[in-house]
Amino acid sequence: MLRPYKGWIGAAASACKRLAGQAARATQRVAPAEKIKEMRKAQTRKDLKKSRYRVLPVREEMRKNLIRKLKAGEILFADIIGYEQTVIPQLENAILAGHDMIFLGERGQAKSRLIRNLADLLDEEIPIVKGCEVNDNPFAPICKSCCEKVSELGDALEIEWIPRERRYAEKLATPDVTIADLIGEVDPIKVAEGKYLSDEEVIHFGLIPRVNRGIFSINELPDLAEKVQVGLFNIMEESDIQIKGFMVRLKLDVLIVASANPEDYTNRGRIITPLKDRYSSQIRTHYPVSPTIEARIVEQERRRFEENGYSVIMPPFMQEILTQVTFLARQSPEVNQHSGVSVRMSISNTECLLSNAEKRSIRLGESEVVPRITDLASIVSSTAGKLELESFSHDGHEDKLIRHLISEAVKQTFDRHFDVRSLSETVSAFQNGATVVVSDSLPSEEYVHQFADMKELAAQAEAFCPDCSPAMFASVAEFILEGLYLHHRIHKESLGTKSRYKG
Repeated sequence: MLRPYKGWIGAAASACKRLAGQAARATQRVAPAEKIKEMRKAQTRKDLKKSRYRVLPVREEMRKNLIRKLKAGEILFADIIGYEQTVIPQLENAILAGHDMIFLGERGQAKSRLIRNLADLLDEEIPIVKGCEVNDNPFAPICKSCCEKVSELGDALEIEWIPRERRYAEKLATPDVTIADLIGEVDPIKVAEGKYLSDEEVIHFGLIPRVNRGIFSINELPDLAEKVQVGLFNIMEESDIQIKGFMVRLKLDVLIVASANPEDYTNRGRIITPLKDRYSSQIRTHYPVSPTIEARIVEQERRRFEENGYSVIMPPFMQEILTQVTFLARQSPEVNQHSGVSVRMSISNTECLLSNAEKRSIRLGESEVVPRITDLASIVSSTAGKLELESFSHDGHEDKLIRHLISEAVKQTFDRHFDVRSLSETVSAFQNGATVVVSDSLPSEEYVHQFADMKELAAQAEAFCPDCSPAMFASVAEFILEGLYLHHRIHKESLGTKSRYKG
């Protein structure tokens, strides 16, 4: 309840005491299913009482909705892939326990998405005192203005229904975030309009009070200044706010969720120990445990555009190569693993690779967009911005590392699909003088023509991709040739924008 200070009138204080008893009685009433429609039509406090609506604390509300979903066998977070057996069970436990949570993980591990999805566990709508800045419960308001309205209007008090989207807010922690941003500050405009500094109504509430009865998320928590961390700690410890010299204390009902990088979230890092202790559940996220899971995430997340009359086909082995590049980067001693290698690298590389293939189809008038090995040169630019090297080095080292990662990814993917020994006739053909020219700008039909006399390679390509189109055949043929080159069975030389494979 709101604690009145000396300047308050007696009537408002008495009203708050009466409301506490009314709230206790109201929360014991359970709304039957057939009353839901009637509740949402309620426009006054009297209507809401008749509907037997039950006001729940936000943690209990989320717990109720989670239990309902678990009983129904619903998927909690359909757009989160790879956490079904690791992160999601921890998250379910934290919600059932009513805990404040912090998600620890490197960049690109879906921490923000997990937090935003928590809003789906809020009720679709809840009633508040109409026009209230802090989403006051009509049965037990906490702000002075709403207490006075109830004292004056009683059950004629108007209410409104707000959607769950209005009960979620987030803030990216930066060193310049202030107490005023999160909690509140004296509004000089209200003072200029004639209100006294002793009047609570001169306060401009910050983000956290404005999501009362909801969820507040702070991203990259350790970046907050220590003074602001102390203010956040007070909200989690006492469930209330104190602003400057005001004696007013608002009893807030807010679930506080945060995210942080594990390297910063230590007693030796940039987090105060009391605040660290207040997060009852610490949930560790991780990168996809296999390239297959990463490929599923990429397929879900990559941008798609209108295809303009041609079909876009991503060969599975090309997607394997891209995800393998990311996995190899996560294992490379030359890459800073504390910073991490985000799944966004796989997503950006996929988009860039498809764009290069699309450009070829547009220029050559082909109906299919199918990436090839020669298109992989285009992902150097999209990979470079996603890697943080362990140490500074001369220009060109980063590109060299990326090209090495690409070559190793192609080789490992090739070995999962082909046995070099089964291509001995193709190797012999090159040793006997055969040559093949490849390029990211070469028409697909040209590949069919060049490989007309290489029966073994054509047979391997057909077995690997039955009934494949010329565009798909060109992609598979380049894959086989590059695999043979990386195993030192044939030679490759650069011809400007083209390459020639030979014995």
